Amino acid sequence: MEESISGFKIRGDWGDVVEHGERVTHALRDEGVHDPDADYGARFARAFEEWDDWRPKSHETLEEDVSEKTAEQAHVEEGKGEKAGKEPDEDIKTAGEKLSESYEALEEEDTESAVDTWKESVDYVARAADTASRRALRRVEDTVYERVMTQLAPYYFDNELVSANIQQSGGDDREIFVFEVNVNDDELKDTVSDRLTEYEDEIDRWHIEVEKDTEAAEAVEGAEPPPEPDDDSQSMTN
Repeated sequence: MEESISGFKIRGDWGDVVEHGERVTHALRDEGVHDPDADYGARFARAFEEWDDWRPKSHETLEEDVSEKTAEQAHVEEGKGEKAGKEPDEDIKTAGEKLSESYEALEEEDTESAVDTWKESVDYVARAADTASRRALRRVEDTVYERVMTQLAPYYFDNELVSANIQQSGGDDREIFVFEVNVNDDELKDTVSDRLTEYEDEIDRWHIEVEKDTEAAEAVEGAEPPPEPDDDSQSMTN
């Protein structure tokens, strides 16, 4: 692993990429980033979940799974109307109602109230237009990203906690990837760096997580599916 101002970088095959993501995730978890009640978790718990979902897994492929997840997280963010759970036509209806209230206030010579409700009407119209435009953009985002952007740029992830990118490079007889992960909080990055160094010094072999086939176990009469671990601490061997 190489460490620089831009993050923690690994170069290797797909197994190396998966292991690197797991190590960074484990280091973040050791710092309590996953726990909303912990200091870092209060700020980054949701961002940690997003990263944990995006990071490459052993059963995934770059071209399909990571590409799809990258396109999903690259979507235009929700606008105010969407966050409020309102459809554009609902906001347009509300805007009309506010405009009617504004006219009524004018008839009653309540100028201040008329101006306020008129402004609210304009806000609802703007919110409806914002929602409609965001949805229109999203309809083409997946196609544009998966067919065009991945040909020009690396697969990437970015939120307030982690920035990461994966590039595929040529190898003599195998697929080679370059995976760089950066922790965006400087103080947390320092502690994650220390954790990663500890793992390299103390752990002889890292056992990569694998997807559990619970359906196959349940299909066998009387068989119980394998238990789910509470965390990823079982992926290490001292």
